[in-house]
Formats: sequence, C-alpha cells, structure tokens
Amino acid sequence: MEKISVVIPVYEEEENLLPLYEELKEVLNSLPLQHEIIMVDDGSRDNSWNIIREISSRDPAVKGIRFRRNFGQTAALVAGFDEATGDVIITMDADRQNDPKDIPRLLEKLEEGYDIVSGWRKNRKDPFLTRKLPSAIANWLISRVTGLHLHDYGCTLKAYRAEVIRNIQLYGQMHRFIPAVASIYGVVVAEIVVNHRPRVAGRSKYGLSRTFKVLLDLIALKFLLSYSTRPLHIFGGLGLLSLFLGLVSGTYLTYVKYAKRQPIGNRPLLSLTVLLILTGVQLIVLGLLGELLTRTYHESSGKKIYAIREKTP
Repeated sequence: MEKISVVIPVYEEEENLLPLYEELKEVLNSLPLQHEIIMVDDGSRDNSWNIIREISSRDPAVKGIRFRRNFGQTAALVAGFDEATGDVIITMDADRQNDPKDIPRLLEKLEEGYDIVSGWRKNRKDPFLTRKLPSAIANWLISRVTGLHLHDYGCTLKAYRAEVIRNIQLYGQMHRFIPAVASIYGVVVAEIVVNHRPRVAGRSKYGLSRTFKVLLDLIALKFLLSYSTRPLHIFGGLGLLSLFLGLVSGTYLTYVKYAKRQPIGNRPLLSLTVLLILTGVQLIVLGLLGELLTRTYHESSGKKIYAIREKTP
C-alpha cells in the first residue's frame, strides 16, 4: 500500500467542508502514505463548490469534481472512484459525522487480508424514529437477502482495495450494497465499530422516503445478484411451471372428454388450461430474449451515470 484516496460526496455542506478538510489532513499527514482527497460536488446550490475550489487551489492533494445537477450519492462516489489513483480508496460523508481518526483503524484491518472494511456506527447519533429504526430494518433485510451480515450497510465510512471497487458497476442507490455485491465474487469483507458524531452544522438531506428507495433497490439487487446473468432461469422456470400446470389440467380435460364422455367446452378449467400454456410459452420466450439483452448489455455497456461540469486543475 503506497497511496490512499479519500472520496467525499458533497451536497450542500458549505459549513462543514473546511473543518472536515483540516481534520482529515491532520490524520492523513500522520500516515506514512501518499494521499489524495477527492471532493465530488453533487449539484450543490450553496457555496460548497467555491469552497472546494479554494481548498484545491491551496492543496494540490485535493481534487474537486462538480456535477451539472444532483445525480445522487452513488453517482458521486462512482465519479470519485473513477478519478482515484490510490491503492486503497476510503469513502466518507461530508457532514463531519464520520470521524477521520477512524481511517488508520480501517487501514490496519485492511492489512489483515481483507478487501473491504466497513464501518459500524454502533453508537449512532441520529434520531431514532426517522433514522436509526428504518436503518436497522434495512440492515436486517439487506443481510437476509444478500447473505452478507453487516450491522450497518448505510455507513459511508469504508475502505476498499482499489482493484475491487473498480470492477463493480453501480447505479441507483447501490453504493450501500457494495460489500454485498463484492462478496459474491469472493471478496473478503470485515466490519469494525467506528465513531459517529452528532451533526453540528448544516442539515440532514435524508428522510423516511429514502427507506422506500432502498427497498426498491434491494429488490433490484436480489434479481441482479441471482439472475442478471441468467434471466432464463427465472423466467424460464416460471414458464416451465406454468406450462406443466397447463399440460396437467389439459391431460385431465382430455381424460374427462374421451374417457368419461363429458363435455368440457363450458368448463372454466379449459380457459385456465389455455391461459397457463400460453403464459408458459411466453415466459420461456421472454427468458430467451432476456438472455440476448443481458449478453448485449455486458458486452457493450460503458455509459457513465453522471455528467461532469468542471474539475479543479
């Protein structure tokens, strides 16, 4: 490990940026490693970008990226990952609730052989009903769905080996699922307790509405983890089941008509049989089309999920 990159998504945190920078530099300068700080302004409407530019003009280790509009935290992190040149990438929030003094501990844990070290805000300094309770429910659900059990998926303070993070494609609000996605590929993930501080300036940008977005992204993640490279398995499986049920009911109706000599034209089961067979065929065809689309996507995709307005020199 020779160099670390610290990536910080920023959205309207003008009061926190300079104090955060000073805290961060004190910690980074104490480490025997080269470092860079990448601040990504996610379409802030306050003075955040001007402060980033000012810091960057005084410190060549600081890079600033400004989006044309608000693309979301995931896009901001991806832009930082694309710009980072370090062997290890540290992510943290700009609101100063993450403690820069935890960075050496993340790096120490990483050196034990882990690929990702995730922070756990065990003593979280946030409102219970609007932040802590929804987060606890989300963490439980994510752990159950993905199979990777972490106490705090939502903690931005994490350390990644650069080669790991650069091979993961992110969109939506998928940044919180990085450890789960990476673990599918054999990446070793650890979690350590980190300090969490109360917000002293600015205001939170998150509310209960984010919980519903996380749930929707979790459904998408489950599908992507399980079936993104094999859509025929899910659609084809459902299609075969529907086809099987249709054939069973069709066989029964055939028996009724020819063995028992009973009319079947007015039976609702006949309509259901036809529907099941047609649905089964359609689902199998849909699965085959999904296979073609999946191959096309994986072979040709490369579109960025953000648009940069300008960068600092």
